[in-house]
Amino acid sequence: MHIPTVAELVSKGESPEILFWVGCAGSFDQRAQKITKAFALILSKCEISYAILGKEEMCTGDPPRRAGNEFLFQMMAYQNIQTLNNYGIKKIVTACPHCFNIIKNEYPPLGGNYEVIHHSLFLQQLIEQGKIKLKDNSSLPGKKITYHDSCYLGRANNIYEAPRKIIEALNAELIEMKRCRSNGLCCGAGGAQMFKEEEKGTTRVNFERTNEAISTGAEVIASACPFCNTMLTDGVKNKEKETEVKVMDVAELVAEWLDL
Repeated sequence: MHIPTVAELVSKGESPEILFWVGCAGSFDQRAQKITKAFALILSKCEISYAILGKEEMCTGDPPRRAGNEFLFQMMAYQNIQTLNNYGIKKIVTACPHCFNIIKNEYPPLGGNYEVIHHSLFLQQLIEQGKIKLKDNSSLPGKKITYHDSCYLGRANNIYEAPRKIIEALNAELIEMKRCRSNGLCCGAGGAQMFKEEEKGTTRVNFERTNEAISTGAEVIASACPFCNTMLTDGVKNKEKETEVKVMDVAELVAEWLDL
Protein backbone atom coordinates (compact mmCIF):
# COMPACT_ATOMS: atom_id res chain seq x y z
CA MET A 1 0.00 0.00 0.00
CA HIS A 2 1.20 3.50 -0.74
CA ILE A 3 0.21 5.79 2.10
CA PRO A 4 0.85 9.46 1.26
CA THR A 5 2.66 11.64 3.78
CA VAL A 6 1.64 15.24 4.43
CA ALA A 7 5.10 16.36 3.26
CA GLU A 8 4.55 14.61 -0.11
CA LEU A 9 1.19 16.31 -0.65
CA VAL A 10 2.45 19.74 0.44
CA SER A 11 5.37 19.46 -1.99
CA LYS A 12 2.76 19.09 -4.77
CA GLY A 13 0.77 22.05 -3.50
CA GLU A 14 -1.98 19.83 -2.02
CA SER A 15 -3.24 19.26 1.51
CA PRO A 16 -5.16 16.26 2.90
CA GLU A 17 -8.77 16.46 4.02
CA ILE A 18 -7.81 14.50 7.14
CA LEU A 19 -4.60 13.57 8.89
CA PHE A 20 -4.49 9.92 9.96
CA TRP A 21 -2.61 9.93 13.27
CA VAL A 22 -1.13 6.43 13.46
CA GLY A 23 0.33 6.45 16.97
CA CYS A 24 3.18 4.41 18.46
CA ALA A 25 1.28 1.10 18.67
CA GLY A 26 -0.09 1.40 15.15
CA SER A 27 3.39 2.18 13.85
CA PHE A 28 5.63 -0.27 15.67
CA ASP A 29 3.54 -3.11 17.17
CA GLN A 30 3.13 -5.96 14.66
CA ARG A 31 -0.43 -6.75 15.76
CA ALA A 32 -1.52 -3.09 15.80
CA GLN A 33 -0.01 -2.57 12.34
CA LYS A 34 -2.80 -4.81 11.01
CA ILE A 35 -5.36 -2.37 12.46
CA THR A 36 -3.51 0.53 10.81
CA LYS A 37 -3.55 -1.27 7.45
CA ALA A 38 -7.25 -2.16 7.78
CA PHE A 39 -8.20 1.46 8.48
CA ALA A 40 -5.95 2.78 5.69
CA LEU A 41 -7.57 0.29 3.29
CA ILE A 42 -11.02 1.60 4.23
CA LEU A 43 -9.94 5.22 3.75
CA SER A 44 -8.47 4.38 0.33
CA LYS A 45 -11.54 2.42 -0.80
CA CYS A 46 -13.81 5.26 0.29
CA GLU A 47 -11.61 7.64 -1.72
CA ILE A 48 -10.99 9.91 1.24
CA SER A 49 -8.18 12.43 0.93
CA TYR A 50 -5.86 11.55 3.79
CA ALA A 51 -2.19 11.47 4.70
CA ILE A 52 0.07 10.57 7.61
CA LEU A 53 3.00 12.46 9.12
CA GLY A 54 5.28 9.44 8.75
CA LYS A 55 8.65 9.99 10.40
CA GLU A 56 7.54 13.47 11.50
CA GLU A 57 4.99 11.94 13.89
CA MET A 58 6.23 11.71 17.49
CA CYS A 59 4.59 10.02 20.45
CA THR A 60 1.79 12.29 21.71
CA GLY A 61 3.35 12.29 25.18
CA ASP A 62 0.40 10.50 26.80
CA PRO A 63 2.42 7.73 28.54
CA PRO A 64 4.98 10.18 30.05
CA ARG A 65 2.22 12.47 31.35
CA ARG A 66 0.31 9.56 32.90
CA ALA A 67 3.54 8.32 34.46
CA GLY A 68 4.22 11.78 35.91
CA ASN A 69 6.90 13.14 33.58
CA GLU A 70 5.26 16.46 32.71
CA PHE A 71 8.45 17.93 31.23
CA LEU A 72 8.79 15.12 28.67
CA PHE A 73 5.07 15.36 27.81
CA GLN A 74 5.27 19.09 27.10
CA MET A 75 8.43 18.67 25.04
CA MET A 76 6.75 16.02 22.85
CA ALA A 77 3.45 17.86 22.64
CA TYR A 78 5.01 21.18 21.57
CA GLN A 79 7.01 19.45 18.84
CA ASN A 80 3.88 17.72 17.49
CA ILE A 81 1.83 20.92 17.67
CA GLN A 82 4.52 22.85 15.81
CA THR A 83 4.57 20.21 13.05
CA LEU A 84 0.76 20.09 12.77
CA ASN A 85 0.38 23.87 12.78
CA ASN A 86 3.13 24.33 10.20
CA TYR A 87 1.19 22.07 7.84
CA GLY A 88 -2.11 23.79 8.66
CA ILE A 89 -3.76 20.55 9.84
CA LYS A 90 -7.38 21.05 10.88
CA LYS A 91 -8.86 17.53 11.12
CA ILE A 92 -7.25 14.45 12.71
CA VAL A 93 -8.52 10.86 12.80
CA THR A 94 -6.82 8.24 14.96
CA ALA A 95 -7.42 4.59 15.85
CA CYS A 96 -5.88 5.03 19.32
CA PRO A 97 -8.12 6.36 22.15
CA HIS A 98 -5.00 7.45 24.08
CA CYS A 99 -3.86 9.65 21.16
CA PHE A 100 -7.46 10.77 20.58
CA ASN A 101 -7.98 11.84 24.18
CA ILE A 102 -4.75 13.75 24.63
CA ILE A 103 -4.79 15.59 21.26
CA LYS A 104 -8.49 16.45 21.65
CA ASN A 105 -8.50 17.45 25.31
CA GLU A 106 -4.94 18.26 26.39
CA TYR A 107 -3.31 19.84 23.32
CA PRO A 108 -5.60 22.94 23.07
CA PRO A 109 -4.11 24.68 26.16
CA LEU A 110 -0.69 24.31 24.50
CA GLY A 111 -1.84 25.82 21.19
CA GLY A 112 -2.95 22.68 19.38
CA ASN A 113 -6.56 23.20 18.31
CA TYR A 114 -7.90 20.56 15.90
CA GLU A 115 -11.05 18.63 15.12
CA VAL A 116 -10.12 15.19 16.48
CA ILE A 117 -12.23 12.12 15.65
CA HIS A 118 -11.78 8.56 16.84
CA HIS A 119 -11.82 6.00 14.02
CA SER A 120 -14.90 4.21 15.43
CA LEU A 121 -16.95 7.41 15.13
CA PHE A 122 -15.48 8.08 11.69
CA LEU A 123 -16.34 4.56 10.48
CA GLN A 124 -19.88 4.89 11.83
CA GLN A 125 -20.29 8.15 9.87
CA LEU A 126 -18.97 6.51 6.67
CA ILE A 127 -21.43 3.61 7.07
CA GLU A 128 -24.37 5.97 7.70
CA GLN A 129 -23.39 8.11 4.68
CA GLY A 130 -23.33 4.98 2.50
CA LYS A 131 -19.64 5.48 1.64
CA ILE A 132 -18.68 2.04 2.96
CA LYS A 133 -20.04 -0.61 0.61
CA LEU A 134 -20.37 -4.00 2.26
CA LYS A 135 -20.32 -7.50 0.79
CA ASP A 136 -23.44 -9.65 0.83
CA ASN A 137 -21.63 -12.91 1.56
CA SER A 138 -19.60 -12.05 4.65
CA SER A 139 -19.03 -14.54 7.48
CA LEU A 140 -20.04 -11.91 10.05
CA PRO A 141 -23.88 -11.93 9.97
CA GLY A 142 -25.16 -13.73 13.04
CA LYS A 143 -21.66 -14.08 14.52
CA LYS A 144 -21.61 -13.45 18.28
CA ILE A 145 -19.46 -10.44 19.14
CA THR A 146 -18.86 -8.79 22.49
CA TYR A 147 -17.43 -5.28 22.66
CA HIS A 148 -14.90 -4.07 25.24
CA ASP A 149 -15.14 -0.36 26.13
CA SER A 150 -11.80 1.44 26.15
CA CYS A 151 -11.50 3.73 29.20
CA TYR A 152 -10.24 6.67 27.13
CA LEU A 153 -13.03 6.25 24.61
CA GLY A 154 -15.89 5.51 27.01
CA ARG A 155 -15.57 7.08 30.43
CA ALA A 156 -13.13 9.79 29.33
CA ASN A 157 -14.98 10.89 26.17
CA ASN A 158 -18.46 9.35 26.44
CA ILE A 159 -18.20 7.40 23.15
CA TYR A 160 -20.20 4.22 23.64
CA GLU A 161 -22.57 3.96 20.70
CA ALA A 162 -20.32 4.30 17.63
CA PRO A 163 -18.48 0.96 17.96
CA ARG A 164 -21.74 -0.83 18.78
CA LYS A 165 -23.52 0.70 15.79
CA ILE A 166 -20.69 -0.56 13.56
CA ILE A 167 -21.17 -4.11 14.88
CA GLU A 168 -24.94 -3.83 14.37
CA ALA A 169 -24.41 -2.55 10.81
CA LEU A 170 -22.42 -5.72 10.09
CA ASN A 171 -25.48 -7.77 11.14
CA ALA A 172 -23.51 -9.47 13.90
CA GLU A 173 -25.09 -10.39 17.22
CA LEU A 174 -23.81 -8.03 19.93
CA ILE A 175 -23.59 -9.66 23.36
CA GLU A 176 -22.78 -7.30 26.22
CA MET A 177 -20.53 -8.19 29.14
CA LYS A 178 -21.94 -7.59 32.63
CA ARG A 179 -19.49 -4.74 33.14
CA CYS A 180 -19.89 -2.54 30.08
CA ARG A 181 -20.29 1.08 28.98
CA SER A 182 -19.64 3.44 31.94
CA ASN A 183 -19.23 0.41 34.24
CA GLY A 184 -16.74 -1.31 31.93
CA LEU A 185 -13.61 -2.85 33.45
CA CYS A 186 -10.23 -1.46 32.34
CA CYS A 187 -8.10 -3.93 30.35
CA GLY A 188 -5.11 -2.97 32.49
CA ALA A 189 -3.08 -0.98 29.95
CA GLY A 190 -4.18 2.58 30.76
CA GLY A 191 -2.25 5.16 32.78
CA ALA A 192 1.13 4.00 31.36
CA GLN A 193 0.57 0.53 32.88
CA MET A 194 1.18 -0.88 29.39
CA PHE A 195 4.90 -0.23 29.87
CA LYS A 196 5.54 -1.64 33.35
CA GLU A 197 4.99 -4.77 35.40
CA GLU A 198 1.80 -4.69 37.42
CA GLU A 199 1.78 -4.68 41.22
CA LYS A 200 1.30 -8.03 42.96
CA GLY A 201 -2.24 -9.30 43.32
CA THR A 202 -4.33 -12.44 42.95
CA THR A 203 -4.78 -12.14 39.16
CA ARG A 204 -3.92 -9.90 36.24
CA VAL A 205 -6.66 -7.42 35.37
CA ASN A 206 -6.51 -8.31 31.67
CA PHE A 207 -7.05 -12.00 32.53
CA GLU A 208 -10.14 -11.07 34.56
CA ARG A 209 -11.51 -8.89 31.76
CA THR A 210 -10.84 -11.53 29.11
CA ASN A 211 -12.55 -14.22 31.20
CA GLU A 212 -15.60 -11.94 31.38
CA ALA A 213 -15.59 -11.58 27.60
CA ILE A 214 -15.13 -15.30 26.94
CA SER A 215 -17.95 -16.19 29.37
CA THR A 216 -20.44 -14.37 27.10
CA GLY A 217 -19.97 -17.14 24.52
CA ALA A 218 -18.82 -14.63 21.90
CA GLU A 219 -16.67 -15.79 18.99
CA VAL A 220 -15.10 -12.34 18.60
CA ILE A 221 -13.99 -9.83 21.24
CA ALA A 222 -14.16 -6.45 19.51
CA SER A 223 -12.15 -3.47 20.68
CA ALA A 224 -11.37 0.00 19.39
CA CYS A 225 -7.97 0.49 21.00
CA PRO A 226 -4.60 -1.11 20.15
CA PHE A 227 -3.63 -1.26 23.85
CA CYS A 228 -6.88 -3.05 24.75
CA ASN A 229 -6.35 -5.37 21.78
CA THR A 230 -2.92 -6.39 23.12
CA MET A 231 -4.15 -6.99 26.66
CA LEU A 232 -7.21 -8.99 25.56
CA THR A 233 -5.16 -11.03 23.09
CA ASP A 234 -2.77 -11.95 25.93
CA GLY A 235 -5.79 -12.93 28.03
CA VAL A 236 -7.15 -15.20 25.29
CA LYS A 237 -3.71 -16.83 24.91
CA ASN A 238 -3.57 -17.40 28.67
CA LYS A 239 -6.89 -19.29 28.45
CA GLU A 240 -5.60 -21.17 25.37
CA LYS A 241 -8.68 -20.10 23.41
CA GLU A 242 -6.95 -18.64 20.31
CA THR A 243 -8.71 -21.07 17.94
CA GLU A 244 -12.17 -20.36 19.38
CA VAL A 245 -12.06 -16.63 20.17
CA LYS A 246 -10.62 -13.83 18.01
CA VAL A 247 -9.73 -10.35 19.24
CA MET A 248 -10.40 -7.82 16.48
CA ASP A 249 -10.51 -4.06 16.11
CA VAL A 250 -13.72 -2.56 14.72
CA ALA A 251 -11.73 -1.38 11.67
CA GLU A 252 -10.68 -4.97 10.97
CA LEU A 253 -14.30 -6.11 11.21
CA VAL A 254 -15.34 -3.47 8.67
CA ALA A 255 -12.37 -4.22 6.38
CA GLU A 256 -13.29 -7.94 6.42
CA TRP A 257 -16.73 -7.05 5.10
CA LEU A 258 -15.69 -4.40 2.59
CA ASP A 259 -16.87 -4.89 -0.97
CA LEU A 260 -13.53 -4.63 -2.76
